[in-house]
Amino acid sequence: MRNFITLSLFLALGFFLGEAAPSREIAWACGILLLTIYLFGFEIMPVDVAAICIMVLLGLSGFFAPWFGLESGLIPTEHLFDGFSSNAVISIIAVMIIGAGLDRTGVMSMVAAKILKIGGKTEERIVPLISSAVGFISSFMQNVGAAALFLPVVSRISARTGLPLSRLLMPMGFTAILGGTMTMVGSSPLILLNDLITTSNQLLSADQQMETFGLFDVTPIGIALLIAGIGYFMLMGQFVLPDSKGAGAEATQTMDYIAETYGVNYEVYEVLVTPGSPMIGANLDEVEAIHRIRVIAVDKGDGLRFGSSGVDRELGIEPGAILGVLGTESAVRAFVESHNLKIKPDLEIFAEALVPTKAGIAEVVIPPGSALIGKSARDVWMRKTYGLSLLAIHRSGKIITREGEGVRDTPLQSGDCLVCHTRWADLARLESNRNFVIVTTEYPHEELRPQKVGFALIFFLLALGLILFTEIRLSICLLTGAMGMVLSGVMSMEEAYDAISWKTVFLLASLIPLGIAVESSGTAAWIAQQVLLLFGDQPAIWIVQLTIAILATLFSLVMSNVGATVLLVPLAINIAINVGADPALFALTVAIATSNSFLIPTHQVNALIMGPGNYHVSDYIKAGSIMTLLFLVVLLVMMNIVY
Repeated sequence: MRNFITLSLFLALGFFLGEAAPSREIAWACGILLLTIYLFGFEIMPVDVAAICIMVLLGLSGFFAPWFGLESGLIPTEHLFDGFSSNAVISIIAVMIIGAGLDRTGVMSMVAAKILKIGGKTEERIVPLISSAVGFISSFMQNVGAAALFLPVVSRISARTGLPLSRLLMPMGFTAILGGTMTMVGSSPLILLNDLITTSNQLLSADQQMETFGLFDVTPIGIALLIAGIGYFMLMGQFVLPDSKGAGAEATQTMDYIAETYGVNYEVYEVLVTPGSPMIGANLDEVEAIHRIRVIAVDKGDGLRFGSSGVDRELGIEPGAILGVLGTESAVRAFVESHNLKIKPDLEIFAEALVPTKAGIAEVVIPPGSALIGKSARDVWMRKTYGLSLLAIHRSGKIITREGEGVRDTPLQSGDCLVCHTRWADLARLESNRNFVIVTTEYPHEELRPQKVGFALIFFLLALGLILFTEIRLSICLLTGAMGMVLSGVMSMEEAYDAISWKTVFLLASLIPLGIAVESSGTAAWIAQQVLLLFGDQPAIWIVQLTIAILATLFSLVMSNVGATVLLVPLAINIAINVGADPALFALTVAIATSNSFLIPTHQVNALIMGPGNYHVSDYIKAGSIMTLLFLVVLLVMMNIVY
């Protein structure tokens, strides 16, 4: 019933606009625009599917033109797919590849580790840190590029802390957009503004000439907007952010399943061996035999030992060594107290190695014909040889654990299900080993290439340098870095294809023709004129400025922010001259307000994070509505203070 009423209201509004529109082209463009808003706002279908349907409808408008009273289609069919070759879409594809390359070499893990070291594991501290960092970076590069580069960083942080990815990505995305308002090179509308002012000056008299803006002329306004955005999420985040499953949710569910099925409820602790500890000189085999714990990682100051060929049960313990200990809380604390050790409150040294995206609990079955039948885990040096730290054996309905019969000394039998802690990289290698059948298949098959970090940084910096110091088109600059990573072996072309969110690509590319149709049909100009007629004869200047900012906001939701800027800047300049205001100030209002795109996922940044964050349009409306109003208030107050 609610959907029926809403649809009826949209149809009534469509008929009203159709009657009021000065031409059939504008009437039909308004109708398709309303249909887009309805499909997006009420999620009648997935947004990428809705966008493709709108694109197809625009393409069919030429076929139905005689029946609709049109001279031709709303958009020439030869330009219908221009969105797929647009600068914005190609740039997004390139930055996804660059971000994946940096992540694959471990660069983003290091950035995530630094943020976690400063911010801890609480949302209240991590969100401002991430937001400040991405906001600063996006002030010197395209905001979608900054967001794409930080996407794997935020994913790592979510996996380590267990915080839902949905509560971290939206603040990151919004502040990436806000950061683009801090300099004149931070967003496409601001880059374009000075050219539009120069063009308009050619048509103005000498006393009406406008000065162009310097690189940091907008910085006070951008800083205020960024601070307002960060403050908004700090104060209101718990109320407006969705709580979808984060990157560590799957790992958490797996641990819950293992604990329920096998009674294995172990956790990982980081333990420091203090000087004078009775553990010094003892080997791991002796320690683990007495205490019901497993040492799965060791760092004696000469590098991390973890996984296959890493931790040797005869490894001697030295003062200052750091141990990664797996066990129940009571067993680990008893072990620490009896050996005068120091347990750390959080993982530090092993935080990256033991993150759920790299290691966890797995189930492995011993098949008939396995060479391990009749041998114990101790006999085959299972931890060192295969990278499996055995925790329990499920055999014929019976659970064998360390607390019972001594799981490592139990001869293995055909059909035994082994519960082990392992690196996912080690588990992946065992998939081709006939001695095991891997039951746990849903785990990250990730292969890091730290030896390629130099190439990744070189091509990232090359792309960034081309963006900042040359006039080369943004998409070409970014593709240079992306292809450099492929050619240098940072990632394969297949991995590059996998790194691309095709849902994002089709969403943006399919909406671009709508913006072209709205602009070329005269619909945008007509809507702007109708709104401005409401001013009357002598309106207050601030009301006119607010109206222009609202128009720029609305237009940027349904067309590209560049298109909205090109359309509205000349209009804003003429209005400013007519009401006695500063035309340059009104032009700047348009260029900044087109970044006020938070209500629906049509902005490139919002579209980029929609899939990974598992967001719905309603999530953007909930968080973005207040952000939109806050943006307008801060923008107008700061512009009138600064200028």
